[in-house]
Order: sequence, then structure tokens, then C-alpha cells
Amino acid sequence: MSNVFYRSTKSYPTAVRAEGIYIYDAAGRRYLDGSSGALVANIGHGRTEVAEAMAAQARTLAYVHGSQFGSDVLEDYATRLAAFLALPDFRLWAVSGGSEATESAIKLARQYHVERGEPGRYRVVTRVPSYHGASLGALAASGMGARREVYTPLIREEAWPKLPKPDPSLSGEDDADRLRTVLEAVGPESVAAFMCEPVVGASDAALAPNPGYHARIAAICREYGVLFIADEVMSGMGRCGAPLAVRLGGDVTPDIVVLGKGLAAGYAPLAGVMASADVYRTVMDGSGAFKHGFTYAGHPVSVAAGLSVLDIVQREGLVEAARERGAQLLAGLHALKDRHPHILEVRGHGLLLGVVLGDPATGQAYPTPGLAERVATAARQRGLLTYPGTGAVDGVRGDHLLLGPPLSITPREVSDMLELLDGALTDVPG
Repeated sequence: MSNVFYRSTKSYPTAVRAEGIYIYDAAGRRYLDGSSGALVANIGHGRTEVAEAMAAQARTLAYVHGSQFGSDVLEDYATRLAAFLALPDFRLWAVSGGSEATESAIKLARQYHVERGEPGRYRVVTRVPSYHGASLGALAASGMGARREVYTPLIREEAWPKLPKPDPSLSGEDDADRLRTVLEAVGPESVAAFMCEPVVGASDAALAPNPGYHARIAAICREYGVLFIADEVMSGMGRCGAPLAVRLGGDVTPDIVVLGKGLAAGYAPLAGVMASADVYRTVMDGSGAFKHGFTYAGHPVSVAAGLSVLDIVQREGLVEAARERGAQLLAGLHALKDRHPHILEVRGHGLLLGVVLGDPATGQAYPTPGLAERVATAARQRGLLTYPGTGAVDGVRGDHLLLGPPLSITPREVSDMLELLDGALTDVPG
């Protein structure tokens, strides 16, 4: 009998090793990691230099509590990361996972307004669908019905107004103007922040607004004194072909950026918040302390992993590689759409791509979801790992696959991935 609390009752193969874009199980099967786990393994698997950097840090300084000490590795990483993201005066709050980072951003936005003498600002506007994490605060911010439903009695819903998801039929500016309507409806003086994923991840695979959206959002937030939080946990760190996806459509600088997943690329638990100089100074010149913390915040070994991963991303040009291989993969997905009528849409940026599945007769989602899971199962049987999802239409209906292999994937491996997905789509015709 196992003593492990698994996520579900399904049977889990035992992974024994991983290298490059492949994972191997105890039965000797090889899987092409077409989703980088959960869009995490940005540099691929089995990079010994990252393991060596972590080991060296552990031998020197494995742990200190962030309320008592700083560390050289954290200072070095914050400087390097700020330069990579072109956020030179931002400050890094380093934590262990994306949910922790989202919680930190929400609390920081709230405290910022309290420090400014506006304690009435507590609401955080987000979008539906969206996904910002599994902890209670992050889940409250999310607009993802299936994951949220059982916990709604614990959520103060009126604190989390929802904006509709991006509408590709609208110009970016007109789409963003819908935020103004929400702010006026709830009272802008009660709103602390607006938070969104620049390219949507798990809740509506790779959906993105038209150019001009984020610049208009930032302008509306400034007009109403609301902080703009970009949740780049999945889309950032080069995944979408730019250090930050929020800048794909123009030069936009949010007040707070939430990061995770690709920061340490799966080699260690690492996420973080980048806060603007204004946000940081408002807190430090006010009460003098962020009223928040985690045991493993700024963990030296995790930060050392992040620093080594950043070295690889920059040295190997993986941001540019994400653009190039993403264009190849997207073109291949368009070709698959022509072959498989139950693909309704393909979309995305860089190596954060989505395949929307549904009824070819109506061009809409099936009334009962499940197609994405069936395709993902068929793909796994063929040796391809994908990230299936449901509920993007109304919280129940809608099937999609999220695709995001490591940024280090080669052109030949992209072709292999497309061939495996073609086979799975043929196995499950809709």
C-alpha cells in the first residue's frame, strides 16, 4: 500500500529520469514533454550545471530566514533578474511557488493603499476565466469555476469583481475599456488592483488580447489610482518569446509582476514578485515592513537554481528560440487544424500555444466536456505529454490542449511532437 496522497485515483506511472525534452518511466517508456510538466521545464530536463550550482550553494549556505538575514546569492539574482526583465528599479520578493507569489502580490497591493491612507481600497479585479493559483486567496482571484466551486463559502465574492476575458473580435483598446465599466460599477475608490495573465494559461489555453490592450489597461489603472498586476507565472521568463509577455504588444510596465514556473524551470521551488520602486518605497517609507512572509522566502538553494537557469536562458538564446520554435509549432498546428475538423482554433505566442477542440458541425464546444482529456490520453499512450483543460466557455463546457515544450526543443523535436499529436487526434476523431 502506498502512503502517498495522490491528486486522484488514476494510475500514475513512476518517473525515473529525464533528459532534454524527454521523461522516462520505470517501465522503460519515453514521453516527449510537450507541456514542460505544467509549463515549468523551460530549459529542459537533466541540466547538470543547475544541480551543481544548487549543491555548491547547499554546501555553503542552505537556509536562512528572510526576517533575519539576506544573502549574496539573493542579491545577485535580484540584480540579474531585474536587468533581464528590463525592470531596473524593481525589487524582488522571492518565494517558493506561483500561488505564494500571487498571494504576496494581492497582499502587497492592499498594504500599498493602506500605507497611502486609502484603506477603503481592498477589491482586486480579475478576469473570467483565469487561473492565479491554488491557495485560497489566489483561487478567489481566479475565474475558474470547477476548481473554485467547492471553496466558494470561504470566499468573499464581492472583493473579487470579474472582467470578461479578452475578446479577439475587439481592438485591444476597446477590449481594455471594459475595465472602466467594471471599476465604475463597483466604485473605483474601493479597488486596489487589477490582475490578469497577459497570455492566459490553464483556464483558456493561450488566449491573448489584441495589441494595445495592456497599454490601455495600464493607462486606466493609472487614471483610477489602481495598481496593475501582471501574472506572468506561466507566460514570463521567455516562454512567449519575450522576457515578459505583457510587453508583446508594446512598451508596458505594470506596477507588480508575478513570476514562477520558468524561474527555476523545475529544478527547485522558486517564484516571486517584482514590485516597482513606488510600491516598495511606499511600504518602506510608511510602516517600514511588508506584513507578510513565508518560511522559505528567498531560499538560497532555490535562488541559486534560478540564477543558473537564467545563465542558460541568456547564454543559449532561449527567448529567441521560443519565438522561432513557437512559429514552427504554430504553423504545424494550423496544418493539423486543416486535417482534423474537431480543432476549432489554434493560437498563442512563442511556446505557449493552445488548441481549442469542439464540434465541427457547429464550430462550438460540445455540451459535455471530455474531448481534451481523451486526446491527451491518446497522446500519452503514443508518448506525448500535453496539458488538457475544460470549462473555458462557461465554467463547464469547452475543451482545449495547452502546449508548451521546453524552450530548448529542436526543430526536429518539434516535428516529432506534431507527428505524435497528429496520431492522437486521429485516434480520437471527436
